[in-house]
Amino acid sequence: QVQLVESGGGLVQAGGSVRLSCVVSGRTFSVYSMGWFRQAPGKEREFVAVISQAGGYTDYADAVKGRFTISRDNAKNTVYLQMNSLKPEDTAVYLCAADRRGNWPPRNYDYWGQGTQVTVSS
Repeated sequence: QVQLVESGGGLVQAGGSVRLSCVVSGRTFSVYSMGWFRQAPGKEREFVAVISQAGGYTDYADAVKGRFTISRDNAKNTVYLQMNSLKPEDTAVYLCAADRRGNWPPRNYDYWGQGTQVTVSS
């Protein structure tokens, strides 16, 4: 059973920064394409960022380009989301997800974490 556990969320002022982490259990993390998503109250879940198996390719939602950076450390089974210049509209639960086949771009996310809350105050 593959488990994804996010951490690093919290309350931050507008303009501040937060780094989220997602640790993935198991021995095949380096095979997965990894994504970050977010869901705000009353809204649908939306794509935030994605990274390829070795980290050579990334993609971002337009709303976060230039402010957020996705990265990964395959030796630590961890994917990160560095979030800078945060805005109140970035407030959401942030979830990481894994495409176990390592597709690029990812086609289906097979595993999901429970999420971590990020709240940006104005």
